Amino acid sequence: MKYMGDYPSKRTRSVNELTDQIFEGALKAEPLKDEIYCQIIKQLTDNHVKYSEEKGWELLWLCSGLFPPSNVLLPHIQRFLQSKKHHPLCADCMQRLHKALRNGSRKYPPHLVEVEAIQHKTTQIFHKVYFPDDTDEAFEVESGTKAKDFCQNISTRLLLKSPEGFSLFVKISDKVISVPEGDFFFDFVRHLTDWIKKSRPAKDGIVPSLTYQVFFMKKLWTNTVPGKDSFADSIFHYYQELPKYLRGYHKCSQEEVFQLAALIYRVKFEDDKSHFPTIPKMLRELVPQDLIRQMSPDDWKRSVVAYFNKQAGKTREEAKLMFLKTIYKWPTFGSAFFEVKQTTEPNFPEILLIAINKHGVSLIDPKTKDILTTHPFTKISNWSSGNTYFHITIGNLVRGSKLLCETSLGYKMDDLLTSYISQMLTTMNKQRSGPRHSK
Repeated sequence: MKYMGDYPSKRTRSVNELTDQIFEGALKAEPLKDEIYCQIIKQLTDNHVKYSEEKGWELLWLCSGLFPPSNVLLPHIQRFLQSKKHHPLCADCMQRLHKALRNGSRKYPPHLVEVEAIQHKTTQIFHKVYFPDDTDEAFEVESGTKAKDFCQNISTRLLLKSPEGFSLFVKISDKVISVPEGDFFFDFVRHLTDWIKKSRPAKDGIVPSLTYQVFFMKKLWTNTVPGKDSFADSIFHYYQELPKYLRGYHKCSQEEVFQLAALIYRVKFEDDKSHFPTIPKMLRELVPQDLIRQMSPDDWKRSVVAYFNKQAGKTREEAKLMFLKTIYKWPTFGSAFFEVKQTTEPNFPEILLIAINKHGVSLIDPKTKDILTTHPFTKISNWSSGNTYFHITIGNLVRGSKLLCETSLGYKMDDLLTSYISQMLTTMNKQRSGPRHSK
């Protein structure tokens, strides 16, 4: 009643404070869901106060996107909506209801974005999604959109061959977190903002900024082969692999470094040679950072120009593909790298580089770039993470070995390992239950 303005409220409230109070209980207790529907319908029946009626419709719109009524109540809600066909929100409520019946109930109350949308009389919510090549596009997201549907929509719009291995990531505060594909998109963001709020209480009455950005990126590189999907190579693979290469995480030969520097230059400027004089100043954008001092800037320039001339006539897209095909030969292609401090393995350096990729978990010497060992996913029996650590057990729990790492990125390592292993198990199950050939 407060939301509908039928019950006066003296203080100003945050946009979704009242909607939280209305829906939170029902999302936790099944019987309350029907109660909420009944209350809203009751308020909308013979309500002659225009403002109150409009607010009631807003609540019905939000409610129908959160959860369906029980099978007993459903025909009554449908009859009510059919009797109100003239109302502009009616058709949309009906559609949302069918979607909720199909997709199941949400876990959290409406996100601020959803409440603001309907209060501004819009039933379409567009969300900006950022891509690794520095472009972005707006996509429609509904209350019933799950991360998997969202990924499929993006993949279709960008003409990718498949959304396999791609994921949505939400960047909020100083964290970038992958959205599980089975989660409702707005549930995930809502859960995340609530979690950040709790872990960072308001200082001096100032609530921490909870604005977030949504990214779409390749996450699992198991079946990634350069040349198989040109759009994926051009928008994602090249721009995701380039920064890791420039940070000096891969082991590579001098010849490969010259060749790759010339290709990176070509991606930037294509056949334009007018930037040659500035090569010494842009080495950080062309050469792995730990190798820059191995030669004088002018020697680098001479080598890069020589290799550039060997690749004459190649287009920007061809240069991206050549770059990827070179890196693809290395065992560290498609890795997520983590610099950690380890305390359990006396034979390894204290500061380690950990690469998680399709081969498993590799431990790398950050100075020599040598792979010290690779633990395949099949040998990893346990792992855990916290704000400051990541622990992993190799082999069985009795005779296995443990690696304890200090890192603030444990949550990312944990999620990536979980995703790769889950993908591996899904593939194994598919192979097992595949078509049986009769003898």
